[in-house]
Amino acid sequence: MEVIALEDEAFWKLVNTVVQRVIAEQGEKVLDRWIDGDEAMRMLRISSKTTLQKLRDTGAIRYSQPEKKIILYDRESILAYIEKHVKNTF
Repeated sequence: MEVIALEDEAFWKLVNTVVQRVIAEQGEKVLDRWIDGDEAMRMLRISSKTTLQKLRDTGAIRYSQPEKKIILYDRESILAYIEKHVKNTF
């Protein structure tokens, strides 16, 4: 087993460097506005494509269809749909 000893100043400099690197990596992760059906179903916690189609057909969530077999869903409208159905506590 190998032991590494650091002075206080060197230790805190190392910790700050690691924290800055972690923050920088998390900042790069930007969520796409348009998501596929599988991700939309995961966000809504549903397992049926029919239910997803029903939400699309009734206008409950926004979608875009850039090609015949490609349907993309607006992440913000899904979050708004979920928020709209929140039940407040007593």
